[in-house]
Amino acid sequence: MASTVTTQRYRRAADYLSAAMIYLRDNVLLCEPLRVEHLKPRLLGHWGTCPGINFLYAGLNRLGDERVLLVTGPGHGAPANHANLWLEGTHEHYDPALRRDGEGLAELVRRFSWPGGFPSHLSPQVPGVIHEGGELGYALATAFGAVLDKPDLLAVCLVGDGEAETGPTAGSWHALKYLDPRHDGVVLPVLHANGYKISSPTIYGCMSDDDLTSYFRGAGWSPLIVDVTRTDDPDALLAEALTHAHGELRARRSSPMIVLRSPKGWGVPEVDTGGVPLEGTFRAHQVPLGNVHDDPAELRLLESWLHSYRPEELFTEDGRPHDDLVAGLPGLGRVPEANGGALRRDLPLPGLDDFAVAVDGPGTASASPTGTAGKWLARLMRDTEDRRDFRIVCPDELASNKLDAVLEATDRAFTPPVPGYAEHMGPGGRVMEVLSEHLCQGWLEGYLLTGGHGLFPCYEAFASIVDSMVNQYAKFLKLSAETPWREPVASLNYLLTSEGWRQEHNGYSHQGPGFLNNLLTKKASTTRIYLPPDANTLLVTLRNCLASTDKINLVIAGKNESAQWLGPADAERHCAAGAGVWDWASSAPDGEPDVVLACAGGIPTVETLAAATLLREHAPDLRVRVVNVVDLLAIAPRDRHPHGLTDQDFRACFGDAAPVVFGFHGYPSAVHEVLHGRADPARFHVHGYQEEGTTTTPFDLLVDNTMSRYDLAADAVLRARGDTAAARGLIEERDRLRGLSHRDGVDPAEITGWRWSA
Repeated sequence: MASTVTTQRYRRAADYLSAAMIYLRDNVLLCEPLRVEHLKPRLLGHWGTCPGINFLYAGLNRLGDERVLLVTGPGHGAPANHANLWLEGTHEHYDPALRRDGEGLAELVRRFSWPGGFPSHLSPQVPGVIHEGGELGYALATAFGAVLDKPDLLAVCLVGDGEAETGPTAGSWHALKYLDPRHDGVVLPVLHANGYKISSPTIYGCMSDDDLTSYFRGAGWSPLIVDVTRTDDPDALLAEALTHAHGELRARRSSPMIVLRSPKGWGVPEVDTGGVPLEGTFRAHQVPLGNVHDDPAELRLLESWLHSYRPEELFTEDGRPHDDLVAGLPGLGRVPEANGGALRRDLPLPGLDDFAVAVDGPGTASASPTGTAGKWLARLMRDTEDRRDFRIVCPDELASNKLDAVLEATDRAFTPPVPGYAEHMGPGGRVMEVLSEHLCQGWLEGYLLTGGHGLFPCYEAFASIVDSMVNQYAKFLKLSAETPWREPVASLNYLLTSEGWRQEHNGYSHQGPGFLNNLLTKKASTTRIYLPPDANTLLVTLRNCLASTDKINLVIAGKNESAQWLGPADAERHCAAGAGVWDWASSAPDGEPDVVLACAGGIPTVETLAAATLLREHAPDLRVRVVNVVDLLAIAPRDRHPHGLTDQDFRACFGDAAPVVFGFHGYPSAVHEVLHGRADPARFHVHGYQEEGTTTTPFDLLVDNTMSRYDLAADAVLRARGDTAAARGLIEERDRLRGLSHRDGVDPAEITGWRWSA
């Protein structure tokens, strides 16, 4: 597509198809006068951004680079993407029903925003898509993630000027400072400044060229202004800018970006039937003529608008696009990275034997779980140095979370000169630390969806910053699994540490386990939640998560030096089961117990084992079973989650009728939600975080939330025996020790010096 004339004709075809998808269900080439019965009963889609998407797509076609991945931020401009995918033959490549003839065209137009068809925004069912745009703000971060470790890939990211107002996009402009020219591809952002969002002007649309140029230059870009209102040949103007930007990027001379100014809804009638302005206003944002079913004059105006594209000049009588429109198209929708699962290779995961903690007996060894995992991850970094398909993204918390052994194997990615002292910084590093959880999430999504593997360590309390992003990604994975041609991608793995129970020094703001609750709302086919109680179970869990595909894996683990409970072989068995009785901690491992002490999470495991010790002293004849849950979803009924224990295995853990006192890492409601559907869930009494906290000692924080060993033991004797005297004695001892914590500012030796003894 070399000539401006052909490019203009191509755009007319794409614009016509985009409008037809929004409005029509029949008569798609206007072979007869337009009637109401030709219209869709529901008009969905955003016309306002479609002409700009088509304009850019046509310009990229003319550029002719086959190693271009287009990431479209304005996802509700999906009609434009569909139009281009149909014209270039990508739709037909994946679905013969969408072939380039009259029947295929009619099917494409009918399917858009139709039950059982394509949704009104981009989705995984659409070829070429790695970012659906259902929620604005994440396209640019995703584009940067897509080019990591792909030196020949150019990601062109169209950012709407409404989207540019979001915080995640604002942080993403600085992501170019993390790209390494030796190993990474390049990103060309295109800010689509068409002036309006749903009902008001945009910030960027109101900025002058000088202000925009200064703003983006300050962030490290070389802005190019493409204003279609100032030229008689907008395609030539865009071609000049794209050619210049392409040359600069491929030669790694500078970092250009484009500010594309075009009227909102470019091509729609200037005014509606009442004389109200449409083109270039917010009224063109969604469906600009929305009363066509009931207003004959508006229907005629729609017909006139559609005829203005002269479809009879663009398509043959049998509905095929003319040869000049489709000749030589590079096929942007078929770039391999857009179906990155086909590029994914299994990681060479190191064995665990060289890193596992030797445990001669429960509690006899001590180690940092994340410190141990960090050494294993460092080996994985070294083993993937040549293939470069594993990265860690983290909001400046790798060292804080005791994973800094990784930095002995690779640097932190960063390209600007550092004016002061810094360690482990430099181009080529595969740890990406930035104080933006949004940017970390976007990087990792783009990296996974184009074939890579990764891990996202984060402070537990602040993982919820990306709640909305993970919501969208979970939907993306769910729909991808239902799309036959989508290949599985590596799982998105979170490692949450600096967890709430040991944020007593940072205070209430850092005590928040709610990210777990959000993941419980997602499809059972997608999410997994693990709470390994020690270093060896963490190693097994991380290995399994990094080997998995199409999942969102949440792993919550401690970082502080702590007692280790299971040797390597026992850790393997325990993780495979998901939950199990710890015979060595139980006074009644067999037969029906009087009470079950259950636990999930590092700190709750310690408190539960300490509670079992207290019960030996205060209720020595009580038959106690101790159960540890490493895979939270193991306690779900099997018909609700594939990891759920069978009814027989569930009873083997929790008995048939005994009360269960459950020490849980997070909010108690999470356990009750997972247990729903099990027989007699009312016998489970969950202790967990109750939104009580401050800057205090670890023991005091546990007491505030009734999660201390004394609270667990007291609840157990009450529910098993109704023994109020024993319960009262335990609470009195708890309060005495708490008083010492308040007096001395540190927890007493009875707490800090406690060790398990058989």
